[in-house]
Amino acid sequence: MKVDEHQILGHPLLTEKSTALRENQNKVVFAVHRSANKPAIKAAVERILKVKVIDVNIINVLGKQKRMGRFAGRTSDWKKAVITLKPGEKLDLFEGA
Repeated sequence: MKVDEHQILGHPLLTEKSTALRENQNKVVFAVHRSANKPAIKAAVERILKVKVIDVNIINVLGKQKRMGRFAGRTSDWKKAVITLKPGEKLDLFEGA
């Protein structure tokens, strides 16, 4: 299945861990499309955000069991990508005010 570059990149993940990675190791974290692979993510980030990427690591996050009273359900599985940027590169997306 062919996925458009704008569909590959989801939203940035802004957690304490991802903020520490960004500040200390020049890495950014995004939620990405379930069918995206490393080369597609790298190409999408370089073209859309106009930064140089050294490495991409992917984590498949499994959904959790959730209950509401007697009804059980499950949240969706999703994929996140930890993207290592070239030294000196920054994303204006995260740099505030």
